[in-house]
Amino acid sequence: MSLVLSVLDQSPVRSGGDALDAINDTLELARITERLGYHRYWLAEHHGTDGLAGCAPEIMIARVAAATSKMRIGSGGVMLSHYSPLKVAENFALLATMYPDRIDLGLGRAPGGDHMTTIAMQYGSEIGVEYYPTKVLDLKAFVTGSRPANEALAKVKVTPRPPVPPQMWLLGSSAESAKLAATFGLPFSFAHFINPHGARQVIADYKNDFQPSDILKEPQASMCVGAVCAETQEAADRLALSRGLWRVMLEKGALGPYPTPEEAEAYPYTPLEKRIAERSKSTAIIGNPETVRRGIEHTAKEHGVNEMMIVTICHDFAARAKSYELIADEFGLKRRAAA
Repeated sequence: MSLVLSVLDQSPVRSGGDALDAINDTLELARITERLGYHRYWLAEHHGTDGLAGCAPEIMIARVAAATSKMRIGSGGVMLSHYSPLKVAENFALLATMYPDRIDLGLGRAPGGDHMTTIAMQYGSEIGVEYYPTKVLDLKAFVTGSRPANEALAKVKVTPRPPVPPQMWLLGSSAESAKLAATFGLPFSFAHFINPHGARQVIADYKNDFQPSDILKEPQASMCVGAVCAETQEAADRLALSRGLWRVMLEKGALGPYPTPEEAEAYPYTPLEKRIAERSKSTAIIGNPETVRRGIEHTAKEHGVNEMMIVTICHDFAARAKSYELIADEFGLKRRAAA
């Protein structure tokens, strides 16, 4: 089976730019990657950071779906621990009504922000993250029209009811979400670009433990990898310098706009920061088109998945778009779509 390639977009803010630039970049990248033959386009959720503009994926989905015509558009993902399952179900039922059979509802368990931001996001709620599994079950029931886990909500009606419900996925970078996905019979996507360690066992356990559901009869797993592709290895390595510095800033709790390669070269790294920057290479595939293709194919085969989502961030938008173009050409995505 041919490998399916998709896109995760975190709507990064570039050094020297602003959030509006990041949103416009997201819209343009969606148009470009649709023309290139990518299968789906997911928008991330992050809070309290100057480095990522996507705080509300459901709003971004509406805009991106309107700017495209064929790709599946979805959340990568909605941080359900903050929200009412009913409200999320209504949002995505409306999106699925507006854009039939094109909407994905990816769910995440992580807070998507720091501790105080998380407290503010859940202001007034007495339900903690320990209720996340129940929320997933209730949301699944609302989306499919089946009975919710909370019997008190059995008479709640979600409107509008789209002809084709949004496709639900659970997202994660550890075993917990994979276990829930297997138990609840949902597709699972592993965030390799966040945590590459232990992914093979997590996905294997998901497949082995999978319980068929009214949504899915067989396990369906994908993986999201970081990638930076350029014409030459040297050019890709230089673009990736920005990624190393950004990871250093993340470790320091100061995730600001995405730096230029020149800013990364000029930064006075401590020995520890040099190690952090160097370690960032383990969560991405960096190189020329052949190198990146081989890396993606090897990672997919090693983990037993047939869909790879790619997250690429470069300071220069043209270089970012070119990275996706080079990968698409190397895999022959447009030729496959036309066949």
